[in-house]
Amino acid sequence: MFNPSRLTVARQRRGLTKRQLASQIETTEKTVQNYESGEMSPSEESLVRLSSVLGFPPAFFEGDDLEILTPDIASFRSLKRMKAAQRDMALSAGSIALVFSKWIDQHFDLPPPALPRFEPGIEPEAAAMALRREWGLGARGIRNMVHLLESKGIKVFSLDIAAVEVDAFSMWYGEQPYVFLNTQKTAEHSRFDAAHELGHLVLHRHGQNQGADAEKEANEFAAAFLMPRDSVQAKAPRFVTISSLIAMKKEWGVSVAALNYRLHSLGLTSEWVNRSICIELSKMGYRTSEPEPIPHENSQVLQKVLSAMRAEGMGRVDIARSLNLQVSEIDKLTFGLSLTDGASVNSKAISQDQLSTGKKFELRLIK
Repeated sequence: MFNPSRLTVARQRRGLTKRQLASQIETTEKTVQNYESGEMSPSEESLVRLSSVLGFPPAFFEGDDLEILTPDIASFRSLKRMKAAQRDMALSAGSIALVFSKWIDQHFDLPPPALPRFEPGIEPEAAAMALRREWGLGARGIRNMVHLLESKGIKVFSLDIAAVEVDAFSMWYGEQPYVFLNTQKTAEHSRFDAAHELGHLVLHRHGQNQGADAEKEANEFAAAFLMPRDSVQAKAPRFVTISSLIAMKKEWGVSVAALNYRLHSLGLTSEWVNRSICIELSKMGYRTSEPEPIPHENSQVLQKVLSAMRAEGMGRVDIARSLNLQVSEIDKLTFGLSLTDGASVNSKAISQDQLSTGKKFELRLIK
């Protein structure tokens, strides 16, 4: 039976308005509206057109209800700069990720969420330091933010949306935290985004996660979490230059701009030095690119899931088919990981019986 919610998600995933979709399938906007409201169902011919235009198999539109995510449950860096279509593309990716996540949960045991509950109103820097202590991180740099989040039970997916306005977003879905990262950014930018979204998850779990104040708090949290005050103060050079910042950034895996801002916020540079470096960074193009860039991070959990499936002869095509999705949708959610990636899986094999019965498989993360 045709499911209206799936048409809404598919349309938004492609960044189309109802009018644009109607034009492409040669019908009226009112007809598309009726399809999505459930007042009428498309004919077999119309369903084929919808499938062709939107790039989803016909069976996708006949599945169970999909969660249509709304902007109020997700943290977005700047809704004012973001077009509605860009926002909806990101949210619809989240809807599809929930389906994929449910499929993974049916076959794998993942770490439960391990995020402490802080008192409302806690200062961002205090929360960042408390979380570092809770997770036993000390004051050292964090080697891999995505792996850290996953080891603490946070599910991380990629967005792969070619829009600079969409940095990342996070949300709580029930008791499960999610983070979505745009893979079009530099690795340094993406790491900061991951820490920023972690800030939203711990600071704004039951409160407003949007607006200038919430964004400022998440930024302060991210800076303190990635660049702890004590270690930055201990290792800061006496004279801060672009060259010294490039050398320093390797310690914490952040952008030169973020490190410059952190030094200034801690009172380690004057306003004149801060401004001068900002101007120089802009002239050198280091606002959009990064000197001596670090490698991009990807998901350890998703890599292990895909590798384990491959070991049992189940490829991306099979996974996509079981979810009534195109393979490209799986790729866009999994950081473009290939089933031929060579990471070995330190785990038991999954049998076809386990897959068919839903018996869970224990997936152990490498610390």
